[in-house]
Amino acid sequence: MKRSILVICSSAVVIAGGYKIPEQSLEGMALSAARIAHGTGADTAYYNPANMAFLVPQLHFLETDLTFVTLPKIDYDGMQIFPPATIVPADAKSEKEFAVFPTFHYVDRAHGKWRWGVSLTAPVGQTHRWHSPIQGAFAQKFYLMTAELNPSLSYRLSDTLAIAAGLRLVYSEGEVDSDANAIGVPIKRQMKGDTVEAGYNLALAWHPGNGWELGITYRSKIDLAEKGTANLYLGGAGNRYSARVTVPMPAALDIGIAKSFDNWTVELDYERTFWSSYKTLDFRYDTPIPPALVPYFDDPKPKNWRDTNTYRLGITYRYSDRLTLMGGLAYDETPVPAHSLSYELPDADAWIVSAGFRWKQNDHLHWGVALLYDHKKKRTITLQDRNEYGIDGTFKHEQAILVTAGFEYTF
Repeated sequence: MKRSILVICSSAVVIAGGYKIPEQSLEGMALSAARIAHGTGADTAYYNPANMAFLVPQLHFLETDLTFVTLPKIDYDGMQIFPPATIVPADAKSEKEFAVFPTFHYVDRAHGKWRWGVSLTAPVGQTHRWHSPIQGAFAQKFYLMTAELNPSLSYRLSDTLAIAAGLRLVYSEGEVDSDANAIGVPIKRQMKGDTVEAGYNLALAWHPGNGWELGITYRSKIDLAEKGTANLYLGGAGNRYSARVTVPMPAALDIGIAKSFDNWTVELDYERTFWSSYKTLDFRYDTPIPPALVPYFDDPKPKNWRDTNTYRLGITYRYSDRLTLMGGLAYDETPVPAHSLSYELPDADAWIVSAGFRWKQNDHLHWGVALLYDHKKKRTITLQDRNEYGIDGTFKHEQAILVTAGFEYTF
């Protein structure tokens, strides 16, 4: 598969709002990712590795999941503005999309006060296709896949307090195509690329007693130094260039507090993602591109994204010794201001609801299913917003439906 340089710029780095996928396990999906404070299984290696210290010390924990993603069509009702002052109707629908991704988590048995674990996740991903002429001039095809390998090590400071640190190894790939010939502009692009980058994560878990738990995690900023190829066409004649661009995968801070009582556990999480580091998008090529293409594919584009907040609520009910029920609710802010919103990323604030169950098959095997619905609010861009891409209209019906089947095995 191939990763697009433009995908990186517009969506690959969106880990809060946009196309983040924080739900990376069965319980993470069922609880809308409210998993920072309370952890009981292998996915603690991802959500808060400090909680690995509080798992049953003699046991190994192993979880594998498969998630199915459906992205219904996005509606755009409005106009498109072409410089200097041409305004044309641009009503359109994107294509319906499907995707599948696996995840994996493992926590080793305790070695004294130390414990290690590892997760393989897909924290960011998206695909969009616009076959309409105007939208196709900007984003005819848009594909993104990422994979993150996250080994972590925890240390138990006391019976109630533990810390952890880990390494983040991120691989991403994708593709983006655009073609403006259908609207009478003889330009076209095909961009591909990939990268491997590294960062770190830190975590703390405090279990003071009486059913209370506190968790804090920090994921570092990672600069994605994307390299790939760009096929740029002008009037039917094309040339291939080596292209590169560096954009931030911003740092994120998560704080969670949970309370367990009777058969219930309730958790509240707050996430802050530091998007203000993403100010400008600037492509670089190995050789100069034709001057007529510079305004479209080379001039720096202001982004000026803003820091975002996400609020999560997760509720777990242990119905019986075998059956556990779960539900979640979250509100997720978009980092994308109106002036830099584009067809590749028509993002908006979102409400998220989820539910699921876990069944204890025997003393070693648990399995379950979870469903999550992500509904982004209607987003309207007006002339007063001075949108960089000439958008003057409303995006609506942007949604995502995720279904996860998961198995956890202890031994």
